[in-house]
Amino acid sequence: MAAQPGPGATSAVPENASDLRLWLGEPLSDYPQRVPMFQVRLHGRGGQGVVTAAEMLSVAAFIEGRYAQAFPSFGSERTGAPVVAFCRIDDREIRSREPIQKPDAIIVLDPTLLQHVDMFAGMDQEGYVLLNSSRSFADLGVADVTSRFKASRALTVPATDLAREHLGRPLPNAVLLGGFAALTGVVSIESVLAAIRGRFSGKVADGNAAAAAAAYAFVQKELGAAAHA
Repeated sequence: MAAQPGPGATSAVPENASDLRLWLGEPLSDYPQRVPMFQVRLHGRGGQGVVTAAEMLSVAAFIEGRYAQAFPSFGSERTGAPVVAFCRIDDREIRSREPIQKPDAIIVLDPTLLQHVDMFAGMDQEGYVLLNSSRSFADLGVADVTSRFKASRALTVPATDLAREHLGRPLPNAVLLGGFAALTGVVSIESVLAAIRGRFSGKVADGNAAAAAAAYAFVQKELGAAAHA
């Protein structure tokens, strides 16, 4: 039987799927909607692998069949200087090349930057915060800022400690991507591990992958505890 237009619709059958649903008199809310672009801003210091983390995150998204871009914004390229990198993920081609001013998530590789940089600029209360530290937000002196985010979306992760344990080096970049996968669900841990193994090889790949998996498990446990608090 031919489809009949809904009330007030024209007789011509539209080609656009959303318009067709309206033409049939069916609410758009009953159908899956396009996932909006997800924007991530990463903060760290030179030598911590900030840009590499952004690139691996974009690769993880690409592995899942999505569009992604990653690029840096250096204040200075010297070791120890503040570095910012960006990653956009979308299910359609990404045309913007501008620095991310309103991130959906921030990943902070170095907590000492909290005293020098406004990492939370542009974020709203629905955003995600993942910070590399074995200390709490209160101990770090930023609880007044992070309290505006949902407890299930703002966490500290001992990424440096996990990197030392599994990799033997204090490099938190790949580790935090495992935590990011658990916190946001934007990419899967499997894709993160594949991106890590695509970037590194041998023992370095194994160590980073193990540390990322440990961070993923850590965040899952923290989220479970928060849900039952």
